[in-house]
Amino acid sequence: MSSSADFSAIASDLADESTVFLDLDIGPQKEKILNYLIAKAVETSRATDSNGIVAAALEREEKAPTGLPGGIAIPHCRHEDWSKPTLIFARLTGATEFTTPDGPADLLFFIGVPSTNSDVHVDILAALAKALRDKGFRAALRGAENDDEAAQIISEHITKAPRRKAKNPPTKTNIVAITACPTGIAHTYLAAEALTGAAESMADVTLTVETQGSVGTQDAPTEAIDRADVLVIAADIGVTGLKRFSDKPQVKVPIRKAVNEPTAVIEQAKAVAEQSRVRAYDRKAPQPKDDHDKKAGSQAGDAGAHPTSERARAATEARAPKPSLHGDKAFGHWVRDAIMTGVSYMVPFVAASGLLIALGFLVGGHQVGLVANAVTRDLRLPEVIGLDAPIAVPTKDLGTVLVDRSGLWLYLGSALFAIGNHGMQVIVAVMSAYIAFGMAGRAGIAPGFIGGAIAVTVGAGFLGGLVTGILAGLVVALLLRMRVPDWLRPLMPVVVIPMLGAMTVGLTMYLLLGMPLAWLMTALQQWLQSLDTAAAFLFGGLLGAMMCVDMGGMINKAAYLFAVANIASADPASWKVMAAVMAAGMVPPLATSLAVVLRPKLFSSAERQNGKAGWVLGAAFISEGVIPFAAADPLRVIPSIVIGGAVTGGTSMALGAATRVPHGGIFVLFAIDNPVAWLAAIVLGSIVAAILVVAAKSLWPRQVSTDSQNVEGFLQTSPNMPHPNLPSD
Repeated sequence: MSSSADFSAIASDLADESTVFLDLDIGPQKEKILNYLIAKAVETSRATDSNGIVAAALEREEKAPTGLPGGIAIPHCRHEDWSKPTLIFARLTGATEFTTPDGPADLLFFIGVPSTNSDVHVDILAALAKALRDKGFRAALRGAENDDEAAQIISEHITKAPRRKAKNPPTKTNIVAITACPTGIAHTYLAAEALTGAAESMADVTLTVETQGSVGTQDAPTEAIDRADVLVIAADIGVTGLKRFSDKPQVKVPIRKAVNEPTAVIEQAKAVAEQSRVRAYDRKAPQPKDDHDKKAGSQAGDAGAHPTSERARAATEARAPKPSLHGDKAFGHWVRDAIMTGVSYMVPFVAASGLLIALGFLVGGHQVGLVANAVTRDLRLPEVIGLDAPIAVPTKDLGTVLVDRSGLWLYLGSALFAIGNHGMQVIVAVMSAYIAFGMAGRAGIAPGFIGGAIAVTVGAGFLGGLVTGILAGLVVALLLRMRVPDWLRPLMPVVVIPMLGAMTVGLTMYLLLGMPLAWLMTALQQWLQSLDTAAAFLFGGLLGAMMCVDMGGMINKAAYLFAVANIASADPASWKVMAAVMAAGMVPPLATSLAVVLRPKLFSSAERQNGKAGWVLGAAFISEGVIPFAAADPLRVIPSIVIGGAVTGGTSMALGAATRVPHGGIFVLFAIDNPVAWLAAIVLGSIVAAILVVAAKSLWPRQVSTDSQNVEGFLQTSPNMPHPNLPSD
């Protein structure tokens, strides 16, 4: 770290008239502006070559734009082609690609230092941040009449800014993070990337991420777990394998916080790790050795007992409150997370089963659903192979059905349909089992599964599955707290708890809850069937709007949960809900990508790059592709995409599009009933949302703020910039 004296000598040579460029107007492109400025630095021997520096600076800009509130941009880089530390100032005219959170940048400060001067790099940034807090500094630069005057203003403010005090090297914190979201798709990996990116910018942190997603768990290496100081759990569902971390302090956060505030999450983990180190040091402190010290210790301890005595520990444990069933979570959060866990485990069953059913129709024809059971139960492949259509298939309920597919294709289609149908028959039980798992661990699976199967039998459907899962979780959690004799303990997890849990849940369903829940489920299905076109449009519009409000938050999850759970029913009206929800979830990234195409000048270079990726993300039903746009401009983007999502959801429902597949976007188009209507709904909603985004950004542009606190706040919280300790006034 450079001392105050060292930096004062450097600061006096940072800026002169050769590094100041007033009213620069050479076009809006970042690359062109940087090429011009650094070429001038080469001419004055401050740099040896411009190409490498420009490439490094642009690479830094691609990671995150360096614009700050108040019309200020601070691009920066360290590179071997810098001859000495340099601060280049340019007062820009017209709109450029250097933008800020509140509009175009007109004051540009480029910080360049040799690769070996990392401390000076941060010192310059800290001094500049201090200077920018002074409104008079910015006003003076905007009013400077010549280069010499501007250079003098910069030099005075930079050299008088207080320096940071040198610190001892920080203690490196080793972190392992686990990320998991209800669907196991987008947020799981977005959170992993966000945390990794934030950790890479911190010299005092090492981070290893374990993703528990839909493609399986990518386990953290054993050596990373062994050296970990703290475990971060970024999840909205229960995670597995926590026994590996039984001796580690933990930080638990919602997965959206890891996506949106990764730096804050890592700082929280560092604080918890430090607290753990302090407690460990205290535990290792010497115990009293003589009678006098023991007496002193007893006065500060419990009833005169030695801190390590068995009696003291027993007394402490007796006074301590028993942990609740739901640990350190509120009851509502405990149940909510368990439901999300159940849905997460159910989604692969639904997706696989729905796709197999769709393939069955594709191979075996539209009549395969009528004859699949009869074909797979009563016929064998050698009996039907080579038979030409039409084939007469005797069925139990419908008599003889003529099928317009040849024998081989009919048999294969029937087999695929039957496999998928078997999967559909167990998804309520699977959901119930894993809700119980989320509340009580592995012991809850069997009672939850049996309860879910009973729910299907009595006609309670997914509502019954939710109830049996929660009930099984509560019952098993209570049973796990029972004190039993040592001889009975081995039998508890494999015999006693499954039997008592299943018996309690089953009797409750048969004797008390089954009939009312079945009535509610029937009423819901009848209501969905009775919706006319106008009512269907309004209901689908509501679900579509919910999918676009918070991109993976609780409102989005509620709509998705309702849709996925309804797939379990055999009611085609329920399948329309899933089609509307998936279509609406595709709109946000598609709409913003279209808006970028329509009016690219309204968006930053980073947003234009994100817009290119948004086409694929939207087509695949990954709504999170819109997050960069929504985070940068929520008041204009979010209402626009909510309206577009409502239009799509309502149109899809009204036109009768349906699906039993919960994910995949256009890549499962063959599994969509009425695919033309479904695609038309997506296109219509995306166009509406894109037009609204463009209109909002054009008619109500953001005002440039000059609030000095904004500058300081941005510098302190930006996850992709150095975080100097800004001195106070």
